[in-house]
Amino acid sequence: MKHRINTKVTEIEISGIRRFFNMVSGYKDVVSLTIGQPDFPTPANIKAAGIKAIEEDRTSYTHNAGILPLREAISRHVQTNYRLNYAPEDEIIVTVGASEALDVTLRTILEPGDEVILPGPVYPGYEPLVHLAGGQVVTVDTRKSNFKLTRAEIERAWTDKTKAVILPYPSNPTGVSMTEPELEDIADFLAGKNVFLIADEIYSELVYERPHVSIASYAELRDKVIVINGVSKSHSMTGWRIGYLLAPRWLASHILKVHQYNVSCPTSISQYAALEALTNGKQDAEQMRDAYRKRRDYVTERLRQMGLSFAEPEGAFYIFVEFPLEGRTTFDRAVQLVEEAKLALVPGDAFSASGQGFMRLSYAYHMDTLKEGLDRLEKFLQKN
Repeated sequence: MKHRINTKVTEIEISGIRRFFNMVSGYKDVVSLTIGQPDFPTPANIKAAGIKAIEEDRTSYTHNAGILPLREAISRHVQTNYRLNYAPEDEIIVTVGASEALDVTLRTILEPGDEVILPGPVYPGYEPLVHLAGGQVVTVDTRKSNFKLTRAEIERAWTDKTKAVILPYPSNPTGVSMTEPELEDIADFLAGKNVFLIADEIYSELVYERPHVSIASYAELRDKVIVINGVSKSHSMTGWRIGYLLAPRWLASHILKVHQYNVSCPTSISQYAALEALTNGKQDAEQMRDAYRKRRDYVTERLRQMGLSFAEPEGAFYIFVEFPLEGRTTFDRAVQLVEEAKLALVPGDAFSASGQGFMRLSYAYHMDTLKEGLDRLEKFLQKN
């Protein structure tokens, strides 16, 4: 019966990040700096809000787009932090994590043969969703532009089949983000194009030297931008599975149909927890961000001392390190690192072919774990 399975499903693979993580989990005494999972517990007040929702029997279906108080809180949050104005009644949809927001957006806008421009290296979750929706990915190698998608690169990749461009900044795996002049250049080019722009801003609260700027804040693009965000990374709520998307009214009404038939609505108790996060959790997010900044500064200093090169991380909690391969593939070098140093980093080719020769290090770990991992890396490099 295998030949009866949807070929689009058989052609995609499990994420290279998870595949490598699962492989090294069989090794003993390995320090793993692989997964982008905040190591902080969900703040107590947020957990209490979820418990209260259970005790008050708020366990039934909600509005397909999510409870109105949460959509109102999202509206206030993005207006205050990013100068974005979206109506909670019909321009905001609460989703089962940012992943579902991406999935329903792509299934709404794509038809067979449509092309989606992506920067590479990039989080591996986009391409399979594009493929399942019938589209084709056009990956742009951004290694020469400090891992940022530029106007010139978009123009070179542009064809009459281009349906969407994905801007995933701050970036997983590189940690780089876009400046206002860079965004303005892209906005100027796309303003006159019949194209959708998907801004995945899940790490927007975790930026360090300068505030995050959303490309949706450019008025000339508002009618074609879909913003993806959520509380997973900002408030250490990955398992609560609450994301959200912002879209113009005319488009949100169509995305809502796909979302409705996909999941009906997000988990009710998680919505009340997210409401607490976005209403009273600003300080929680800031404290986590400050801790990540200290970890970033420590890790980057250690890597410089080892003579390793990387793009300076401006947000998220990743560093994409150029790694000496010594005649091996990136994957084989990562396996060697696990076997000889008991240290796991994600091989860069998990993030497209543009990641060959790099390793992703996640610093979403306690400082003691980071120190031990970097000590092991230093010893490995001295021997190899």
